[in-house]
Amino acid sequence: MKITGKCLCGAVRWESSEAAIVTRWCWCRECQYLGAGSGTVNAAFRTATFTVTGKTSDYISIADSGNRMHRRFCPTCATPLFSEAEVRPHLIFVRAGTFDDPNLAKPAMTIWTSSAPRWACIDADLPQVEKQPPPAA
Repeated sequence: MKITGKCLCGAVRWESSEAAIVTRWCWCRECQYLGAGSGTVNAAFRTATFTVTGKTSDYISIADSGNRMHRRFCPTCATPLFSEAEVRPHLIFVRAGTFDDPNLAKPAMTIWTSSAPRWACIDADLPQVEKQPPPAA
């Protein structure tokens, strides 16, 4: 299986030879900033099967979970692309909006619901976790 994606301008492309391990809809405050007020849908891939072409910029921050995060984006069009937690270097979290086929990024759960604004649209059919769930594999 080959899954691909890119930033808005196409300067950065990514590819995985495996399906995502898990996809989650996240409502932490950092994701709300990245999602322009909404939560973000993020798919976890194994870094061993993941390649990136093109240059990315990196913004380092501390997440609500306490993890030191690298938030990567396209320096040309500013599309948020990936997040990587230093404590889990074997995983990369990809923004679903960058998938060439966004239907491949179906969320399995909603996380950080405790941070969601009252007006958030949270899918009642998905399992919900108030804060950080256990790490993906």
